[in-house]
This record gives sequence, C-alpha cells and structure tokens, in this order.
Amino acid sequence: MSDDEPKPGSAEDQGPVTITPELADRLAAKREELFEEFEIRDGFPSEVIREAEARTEDVYDEIEAEIDERRDLRDLTTWTTDPVDAQDFDDAISIEREEGAYRLWVHIADVTHYVTPDTAMWEEAVERANTVYLPDYTIHMLPPVLAETVCSLVPREDRLAHTVEMEIDDETLSFEDIDIYKSVINSDERLTYKQCEERLEDPTLPLGEENELAFELADRLHEQRKEDGSLVLNPRRDRAHTIIEESMLKANKAVTHTLMWDRGVEAMYRVHPQPTPDQWSKALQEIQELDGVSIPGSAWGDDPRKAVNAALETAPDRQLNKIQRAVLKVMPRAKYMNDPFGGHHALNFDIYGHFTSPIRRLSDTINHWIVHENDVPENLLELCDHASDKQKDGETAERLYKQFLQEQGLDPHAVNNRGIEVVEDAEEAKHTV
Repeated sequence: MSDDEPKPGSAEDQGPVTITPELADRLAAKREELFEEFEIRDGFPSEVIREAEARTEDVYDEIEAEIDERRDLRDLTTWTTDPVDAQDFDDAISIEREEGAYRLWVHIADVTHYVTPDTAMWEEAVERANTVYLPDYTIHMLPPVLAETVCSLVPREDRLAHTVEMEIDDETLSFEDIDIYKSVINSDERLTYKQCEERLEDPTLPLGEENELAFELADRLHEQRKEDGSLVLNPRRDRAHTIIEESMLKANKAVTHTLMWDRGVEAMYRVHPQPTPDQWSKALQEIQELDGVSIPGSAWGDDPRKAVNAALETAPDRQLNKIQRAVLKVMPRAKYMNDPFGGHHALNFDIYGHFTSPIRRLSDTINHWIVHENDVPENLLELCDHASDKQKDGETAERLYKQFLQEQGLDPHAVNNRGIEVVEDAEEAKHTV
C-alpha cells in the first residue's frame, strides 16, 4: 500500500486528473527512464504469466480439498478494509470481546500456497523484491492475475489464508496467547475507508458493532504505542486507518516474537537504527523554529520521539509536512536483517518484522514460508540485503517520478488518488489541481 493513500472520500468524490496525449507520452518516457536506471522490471515473463494463470484454475475444488488440513473459519465474521481503488485485498480482520481480553484475528492471503520456491513466480518475486508504487502506475511483485483472484480475500467467496489469532489482555494489551495457522475464510464484506467510517458513525449498520470494537482496541493500542515512545508521524489519521494500521502492527509483532522467542529461528526481521543524539537535537531544533510549532518543555528532556509526537499533536496542519521532513532527514533507513537485534527505533519495538503484505513485499512472503514450513532459506542474508536495496530503489524512483509530475504541472497526490484520463482537447486537460 502506498504512503499516499487517499483520505476517505477523496478518490470517491472527484473525477480523474485530465491530461493531453503529449503529456501522457512524456510521463511514459520518464517511467521507462526510471525503470532502466533502477532496474525495475515492469512486464512479467511469459513463463511467470502462464504459471500464474494455471494457479487460478479449479480454485474452488482446490480450496475444498484443503479444508480438512486447515482451520475452518468460514463462519467467523470477517471483513476487509482498503482504499476505494484497491485492486486486491490481502488482509482481513475478525474480532470478539471475551472476559478480560480481546480476541483479534488477522487473516492474510496465503500467497505461499500458490507461490513456492520451486516456481518461476517465486524467482521473479525474489528479483523484484517488492511492489513499486508510482502515482497512478503500479509495478507489481506478483502477477496481478494471481494477486487479484485467488490471493484476494474478496467478499462472500472461500479463500485460503494464513491467520494470526491473538488473545490480547484487556488491561496491559499484551499477548495472552498467539496462534498462527493456515485457514479457510469467507469475508462478509469489503469496506472502503469511507464505508468503515460510516459504520463507526452508525453501529446499527452491518459490521457497525464489530468495527466499533475493532476501533476501541486499535485506539488503545495506538495510545499505548505513543506513551511507550513509538514515533507517530501522521497523528491525524482517521479511525478506519487506525484500525488497519494497529491490527497489522500487532499481527506483525506477534509473528516475529513467535519466530524469535518461541522458535529461535532466523527470519527477515525489520531493523531500524536510531539517529545520533546530535542528529535528534538538530531535528528538534528545526521543528521548534517552525512558525506556530512548540515542543512542550517537559518533552525536551524526554525521549525525542515523544517530543516529536507532542509537537505534531498541536502543530497547524500547514506545518505537518515540515515536521515530518525534519525527522526523516536524520532518520537512518530501516533495513531487513536475519536477526532482530537493535530493534525498530521508530516503532520502539524490540523485535519487529513483516508478515501482513505478502502480495507486495518479499520479506512477508519469506516469513510466511518460514512460519509454516519452518524452513529458513540458505541465502537469507543475501535476500535481506537484496530486499533492502530494492526497496530503496523503488522509493527513489517514486520520489523522482513525483518531482517530474510537479515539473509538468501535475499534483502527485491528486494523480495518485484520482488517476489520470487522457483527453484530446487541450482545453479540457487540467494539468494543475
């Protein structure tokens, strides 16, 4: 999922950005230039496409044959929540209240049932390492014909999933129990972020009470993370985003804690080094000098992450991007490593890794394989370095493409959220928004 997710309603309520054929050609040429520079593979080899198409045949017979070997969760109330323009739905949640606890299920599309190390799809995914998101143009890690069908948790259809079931203590919000297993689910509904907000506004609507409970837990998890020193650079996300973000963070944490503490195995852990004290001091000083921004005196001597959070909470909207940039300038890059030691500084997690997005990240795909097969790839360290490098390349290409859009009079955020329509009449082409 791109960092430029639309706010609820933005993509749903406005039409596409219109451009001329000439500008469309310039954008295509720029993309090709970036793909060549950063060795980003756009089209898929025919062998990979054939393999993906073959795995979409006889879907229901295959799922039926798998049911006896999996946990059958088809009667559990389950739903997905994604941007309005999402093409695949790779995560779903379920939640129930118990005495003294919440029970949260996070269901992830079982990509490694279809994409295994002996396939051309796996080799191609390893080479790509991640999906690259340019405004209105996506370069997928997995063939869309697979990701948008059998690996998409579409509503009212049986799907194979990898489920993380967590019993979360009501008082401490810590794990009372973690169970990770293969499952069959049937999603009740596909919600957009806007629709999720509507259910929260009116809990009498279908899934209203479930979303209300999910937000109750997510909001508490979010506040606990901030109190513990987790950096929250986007403090004004809506409730729908908060539900998904906190549910996925909790599931990722559950999986990687299980891998490290219960099994003691190598995996693709996410390690984020911390800035030096001088770098943090420089960032805080830059933030303090922004017009209308103040870091409370009590926060200065505390954890710098908490100081940033405090500044963001009261800062004018116009200064949010400047505060975020000041922090990101001094933040080292997070990277994948075969052990978690050093932890994740921004999240303030001692152990962290990715599991919830195997359609778009190699790290998650590898961790799915390790969890189920208990089989650690021999070249894991090489895979970690490769995934880190490819992520950097993808983010750099995205940044350069956004700069190019701005140079052409286009708003990258509008293009990303609303898409592009090519019109012949130059007078109908609205390059700026």
